[in-house]
Amino acid sequence: MPFIPHTETDIAEMLATIGAPSIDALFGEIPTELRCKGLSKVPPRASEMDIARVMHGRAAQDGALLNFCGAGAYEHHIPAAVWEITTRGEFYSAYTPYQAEASQGTLQLLYEYQSMMCALTGMDVSNASMYDGASALAEALLMAVRANSVNSSGRVLMPQAVHPFYREVVASITEAQGIVPVPLAFDPKTGATLVEPLKAFEGQGITAVVIAQPNFFGTLEDVDAITDWAHANGALVVAVVNPVSLALLKPPGEWGSKGADIVCGEGQPLGAPLSSGGPYFGFLTARQQFVRQMPGRIVGRTVDLDGKPGFTLTLQAREQHIRRSKATSNICTNQGLLVTAATIHMSLLGPEGLESVAAHSMANTEALVARLTAIPGVELAFSGDRFHEAVVRLPQPVEPVLAALAQRGILGGFDLSRHYPELGQALLVCATETRTAADLDTYADALRAVLGAGLTHH
Repeated sequence: MPFIPHTETDIAEMLATIGAPSIDALFGEIPTELRCKGLSKVPPRASEMDIARVMHGRAAQDGALLNFCGAGAYEHHIPAAVWEITTRGEFYSAYTPYQAEASQGTLQLLYEYQSMMCALTGMDVSNASMYDGASALAEALLMAVRANSVNSSGRVLMPQAVHPFYREVVASITEAQGIVPVPLAFDPKTGATLVEPLKAFEGQGITAVVIAQPNFFGTLEDVDAITDWAHANGALVVAVVNPVSLALLKPPGEWGSKGADIVCGEGQPLGAPLSSGGPYFGFLTARQQFVRQMPGRIVGRTVDLDGKPGFTLTLQAREQHIRRSKATSNICTNQGLLVTAATIHMSLLGPEGLESVAAHSMANTEALVARLTAIPGVELAFSGDRFHEAVVRLPQPVEPVLAALAQRGILGGFDLSRHYPELGQALLVCATETRTAADLDTYADALRAVLGAGLTHH
């Protein structure tokens, strides 16, 4: 429906009805010093053509860099059909389903999405998405505190090999709610979380243990040993996973003897393009016994009075439906459009297609590592098994090297020096199935040239 603005008469009638002299009077409680006095730095109005020219120019500044940077956002091929279907009006403009009977198409899609995520993670139940992977981890930890009746202290073992941005978001969201992350070190040789130090926490009432698989370095963790230790010590296991990796790796539901308890992560690799930081979506799955502690929406399949199948929202323990003090979260909407894309993406790829994406990504990363470590002074930082990311050490400071690569049209990776200074001049690189052998050669040749120029300069 097109937007129809109010006329002056409409506005006057509404103000008269509520007894307000003007629209400004409605905001009288806002102190004068906090009100905007005008937008002095906004240029004068421009024509549509001029605005389009400016925006095209700014878009061109992004360029089309050859991308070898992962670190939580991955460049995968997205079949053209995914967003052709996702941006159809039925999906693109539909709001979240408050009236279940009026939203059967959206609800069915969400139900299919939940079913796929349960199959992928090996868990029993899934919600209809979260804001993003980082906040999904925070919600998962809050959920773990509610679900762990034996150890509800809020002390959570948080590996240092979990994405540093995720750890920052968790601290922001949960710090005032009693969550206390306790750092777990990683092995400087393998890059995996050390299992031996866990013994120091036995008998300390740990609420949950976080396991990232793969971890931020791309390294694969000893998920079975950590999961079994957590359960033996009364802690829940919260898994943070890359959904594409699950096409090859053991699903969290099968970790150890009992499996993980809650699984979360970032859904961007499933059909969401790289787009200046988003929008993306988080996913959250869990065991059936914890379903009533799960935040967000859950869609169920049922039958009507005539026996016809239908879909409806169920177990809605949200602040909009029950008392705020009893709500499991304050999620006010879901990333519905991204979930739509992910569902279509997974449907088109199928299990074999997703497995092919994962396998080709792993193979490309291995080939990239071989090329880069053949350059004098470049060495592999960790010896552990990995998925499609790896850490290499450079003989020069990473930041200027990345800047020089960018000038050559290459996004060379993620500089780890700010978050992990102990690793030295460490660079996180990634290669997905979208990279060709020629791309790998281009990167290796450019890095060789940049390092050579740097060595000559110094």
